[in-house]
Amino acid sequence: MGQCGAVGELHSLRYFHTAMTDPGPGMPWFVDVGYVDGEIFVHYDSDTRRFVPRTEWIAANVDQQYWDGQMRNAQGTEQTDRVNLDTAPQRFNRSGGSHTVQRMYGCDILEDGTTRGFQQHAYDGRDFIAFDKDTMTFTAAVPEAVPTKRKWEDGSDAEIWKQYLEGTCVEWLRRYVEYGKVELGRRERPEVRVSGKEADGILTLSCRAHGFYPRPIAISWMKDGAVRDQDTHSGGTVPNGDGTYHAWASIEALPGDGDKYRCRVEHASLPQPGLYSWEPRPNLVPIVAGVAITVVAVAIMAGVGFAVWKRRAGKKEKGYNIAPDRDGGSSSSATRSNPAI
Repeated sequence: MGQCGAVGELHSLRYFHTAMTDPGPGMPWFVDVGYVDGEIFVHYDSDTRRFVPRTEWIAANVDQQYWDGQMRNAQGTEQTDRVNLDTAPQRFNRSGGSHTVQRMYGCDILEDGTTRGFQQHAYDGRDFIAFDKDTMTFTAAVPEAVPTKRKWEDGSDAEIWKQYLEGTCVEWLRRYVEYGKVELGRRERPEVRVSGKEADGILTLSCRAHGFYPRPIAISWMKDGAVRDQDTHSGGTVPNGDGTYHAWASIEALPGDGDKYRCRVEHASLPQPGLYSWEPRPNLVPIVAGVAITVVAVAIMAGVGFAVWKRRAGKKEKGYNIAPDRDGGSSSSATRSNPAI
């Protein structure tokens, strides 16, 4: 089935670290952000050097000890990545220029109750090394990562990361979901639009879903009732500015076969999958012409003027005060390992 996101994923916790040699004017060179179910909830950068809440639910449920622990972890990673930004270019025999070191790690709770964990690194936007917690090994994506693989497997890093991903990470994900159950548990139905465009003898059908929450969604194209997974081109699930998401999937068809296709959308807000079809627009030229004549006649008789209104919508980011912790102050990432590459 063509899919945008993972429908089997019930809850997720992710941390993203990004370090840059040339971040640009006014931008921090190191950023550390955390997400629960795709929503950013904590943030740290090398300019402020403070770990801060980005949602009301995390600010209301943890104490200063939590933030101190998170800040120590982030500052330690910041220093490690400063070293990595020097080491990686040497490995690739690249001097000067702009370079980026990234890391993503976290865990998921799946709908069947099982869990999974991730830890992977990238250099200049390409895979560098990844951890497999089941085999307790690190996979080097490029030859330049082999020294890192040997170094980490010879030490205790594999054991530390396995314990974190299977224990601490999952434990804190459950806490976060409980803290933010009102916000994270909300359901917003997708608004689905199907469009078609014909060019060079090919009809491209697009199915777009807007304004849905939570993030996981599955969009697939069907022809005559059969799923056409291999023929479907899917876009990623992208956040909107209002806390919802949008996604799309397209398929190519013969110009005369448009009525044979249906877009199938599966989402937690829908009691059952929705099916949507493309409805070609009729020839609007006579209608538009008639409306234009009527408008001109009315304008002449009544002297009506027309005004165009533009609305601007802006969303101001909130700051939150830190409240006492209900479950103790241990950091959700206190046991993670941050060795240099």
